[in-house]
Amino acid sequence: MKGFVSFVSSGPGDPELLTLKAVDRLKAADAVLFDDLSSGPILAHARDGADMVGVGKRAGRASPKQDHVSRLLVDYASTGARVVRLKSGDCGLFGRLEEEITACREAGIGYEIIPGVTSAMAAAAAAGIPLTRRLTARRVQFVTGHDVTGALPDDLNLAALADPTATTVVFMGKRTFAELARRLTVAGMSPDTPALLAESVSTPAQKLVRGTIATMERLIADEGSDGPALILLGPLADGN
Repeated sequence: MKGFVSFVSSGPGDPELLTLKAVDRLKAADAVLFDDLSSGPILAHARDGADMVGVGKRAGRASPKQDHVSRLLVDYASTGARVVRLKSGDCGLFGRLEEEITACREAGIGYEIIPGVTSAMAAAAAAGIPLTRRLTARRVQFVTGHDVTGALPDDLNLAALADPTATTVVFMGKRTFAELARRLTVAGMSPDTPALLAESVSTPAQKLVRGTIATMERLIADEGSDGPALILLGPLADGN
């Protein structure tokens, strides 16, 4: 008998930002495989007796391999269990969702994807800014700050990222920001472009630090924190 997998987006960390459907799936699950950033009070919605398995991956820390996580999903579902794979933010953004979907498909296991609030949207809301503005911020782009080796990707579209009329959100970019800023400046982005560091968004540890492309490297170093963070670049990041 085959079970079923619900890929559930947990949002940026505040349990009040969970969708009703996400809460429903957590309450019905026989097993919950959760990311580090989806733990804490969010897990209180899981039913008593459900298997709770931490499978989160964090940069610079020992973490489960992706093939191990995918195998766990298949193993649990193959027993007929209702499985929730709980991912932070929206599970379709930089969450290794495709690998886990592929594992379910190859095993003949049904699945669904439940969207959620992305950390980018939550960061903008916390900072009191929109992500778009007519004429001056006409486009939003999301980009990862590191590749599988932890380095800044070599194939970034720098012309697009340096567009002065775009809002750019850099996920997992603190460690590589100095190199990114250098490349963007060479590509034509003004060093005075506003930048916003948003860390641990929507949680009690939330920090918002405003600067510019030129000053953000120092501001990141001054923070000295390893909390989950993203960096917003563009005309709206200064809050004006």
